[in-house]
Amino acid sequence: MADKNQRWFPVSFNNGGTQIDEEQRKRRRKKCLLYAFLLGVLKAGITLLFLLTILRFRTPKFRIRSAAFETFDFSAAAGTPSFNARMRAELTLKNSNFIKYKFPSSDIAFYYNGERVGSTIVPDSRVRARSTKEWDVVVELSAVELIGREQLGSDLRSGVLMLNGRSRLSGKVELLKLLKKKKSTEMDCILTVNLSKRMVRDLRCE
Repeated sequence: MADKNQRWFPVSFNNGGTQIDEEQRKRRRKKCLLYAFLLGVLKAGITLLFLLTILRFRTPKFRIRSAAFETFDFSAAAGTPSFNARMRAELTLKNSNFIKYKFPSSDIAFYYNGERVGSTIVPDSRVRARSTKEWDVVVELSAVELIGREQLGSDLRSGVLMLNGRSRLSGKVELLKLLKKKKSTEMDCILTVNLSKRMVRDLRCE
């Protein structure tokens, strides 16, 4: 017979359940930390990609695409060589950046043998991201001040004249008026003129 004074205590299974719950919570915390770490790595990768692509500022390319003469009068007479011309040129500005490029008005000058023979204004403008802007300008060219230069007379008699077009745009790339970076671009083009046909035979830009 059982001892009347013997006490019985109920068996508790709560400790085992509590340990299982605690282990599950630890696993969930580890997963959360892992997910947070992976998310941080992903954000860092996206930021790095953004810095390497979007914010990699490139210098826009400013060029003369084509040029044609509306008039071209010249005299190769010994002692009084000269020329006067009216030229229409198509300019292009290629913006390879992922943000727009804007610039104030500037000028484009044309030279013969290092001396300025004409110029015109390049109006202020802006170029959208990853696009090319095109516009036309008209310039009056005159070599009156070079009358008497032997080199000019020789070139005119040869039927070939070399002109040089140069310009500089001091602009900047801009993103939402928050991110701005100054970026200047220069034009340096050589035009070879065929005098017998009054046309540009060759056009090269650097």
